[in-house]
Amino acid sequence: MSDVHSKEVRSYNMSKIKGKDTKPEILVRKFLFKKGLRYRLHDKKLPGKPDLVFPKYKIVIFVHGCFWHGHEGCKYFVIPKTKTEWWLNKINSNKEKDMESVQKLKNEGWKVYIVWECDLKSRKKEETLNALYYKIIN
Repeated sequence: MSDVHSKEVRSYNMSKIKGKDTKPEILVRKFLFKKGLRYRLHDKKLPGKPDLVFPKYKIVIFVHGCFWHGHEGCKYFVIPKTKTEWWLNKINSNKEKDMESVQKLKNEGWKVYIVWECDLKSRKKEETLNALYYKIIN
């Protein structure tokens, strides 16, 4: 099956997808900031450049998009019908890098929490954010 867009249109569309400061990430940041927690963003010195770093608690948080990080069993993780093999390689590579980063961080003594995009949808948002807050402060 060929792509429904031209190469130029597809390239433009893909260029607009953000790697940081995404809506789910900003939602988490604003919630935790309002609760009085202070953090660093995207620390390049740490494996995987975590989205939020809480040095005081030795905690890092990754906010993962369900598609880009291959969230198994999630309705938002759908393998594209075009260039399927390429996408599977890309997503599996992302998952491998994620696991390596998490392991390195844990080996350095960090607690690692992953928040999935689907857990920040309206039904589960409040529960997810509150649970995350209590994990950090306890």
